[in-house]
Amino acid sequence: MTNDVEELKRFAGVHAQAQRISRAQYEKVLARITHDDEGPGSWTEEWSKAARERERHGDPLGASRLYTMARFPYVDGDARQRAWANAVAAFDRWRSEQRADLRSVDVDVHGGRVRCLMTGGSHRDAPFVIVMGGIVSTKEQWAPVLLRLSRFGMAGIVTEMPGTGANTMPYHQGAWRMFPAILDAVGDHAGQGPRYAMAMSFSGHLALRCALEEPRLRGILTVGAPVNSVFADAAWQQQLPHLTSDTLAHLTGVTRADLGDRLRGWALTPEQLAAVEIPVSYVASKRDEIIPAGDIQLLRRNVRDLSLLENDDVHGSPHYNRVIGPWLVRELLRMNHSGGLRRAALSSLIPLLRAAGGLRRKR
Repeated sequence: MTNDVEELKRFAGVHAQAQRISRAQYEKVLARITHDDEGPGSWTEEWSKAARERERHGDPLGASRLYTMARFPYVDGDARQRAWANAVAAFDRWRSEQRADLRSVDVDVHGGRVRCLMTGGSHRDAPFVIVMGGIVSTKEQWAPVLLRLSRFGMAGIVTEMPGTGANTMPYHQGAWRMFPAILDAVGDHAGQGPRYAMAMSFSGHLALRCALEEPRLRGILTVGAPVNSVFADAAWQQQLPHLTSDTLAHLTGVTRADLGDRLRGWALTPEQLAAVEIPVSYVASKRDEIIPAGDIQLLRRNVRDLSLLENDDVHGSPHYNRVIGPWLVRELLRMNHSGGLRRAALSSLIPLLRAAGGLRRKR
């Protein structure tokens, strides 16, 4: 498959910024990209070239992030397969050199293996967070979030969506069961503290569905999670970016034409949302190309404990990237009734960061 390069470029910013790749750096790479085949000027080669430069400068974590962009949006051939393998290898070098508290955990569930990285567990009552990205992101790019959470006295585990990265579990309607399977697998090694899910985009949908069945889950934090229309509204599906539709088709094993039939039963109903008893903190974008405003209204009307951060931005709120992390941590502390002084400090900081994000967007 050859992707639309201009569409790839349009969505690259939010994924690059989420990995703390600077705007100057990713724009420099994007300017060199002219096609999505192989060789000079191609998506995979130009990102990989930038990654090799970071390796020469002794920055394996930076290299891993750039190789991850070379793999984006998913492995569709040898070039992206090599990029992904290089991303994992560079990340493992960084993990070894830094002696990072990230140990491997494998979970077998429903015909597949879920590969994870876990941190913490020394404090028996520490909150435990399952961190997961969306349909185009890997555990290596989210793993540093665990290390940042550890500064707030939290432990956790990071993994990937079904069919993404090293997760060989099929992506189907029952894929939400990977959350209970992970909790079963870590057991007492995760301590006795409350369990939370920080699940981005499509994994947020899985977490919301899981909350109906899994009493150990005490809160959900998400950014741009689909709820209903992506799965049930044929007209909305037709206007989704091809990148999103193609990735979903790849993960679910159907053609783009058959995607609507495959996803229809996955939509969360008002009744299901009303049955979610735990707190939900959701970052929404008012001009989201993937999540319609109707989904946010469904959440407003039906989720009993909803905290909502709305930004005037596109999917993932890339222009408000600096505020999303602090807001999610603040919400996590609120759910856990902990970190009073830090929570207050974050509450004071968030409006300033949000205002700065809005100013940058308007330039």
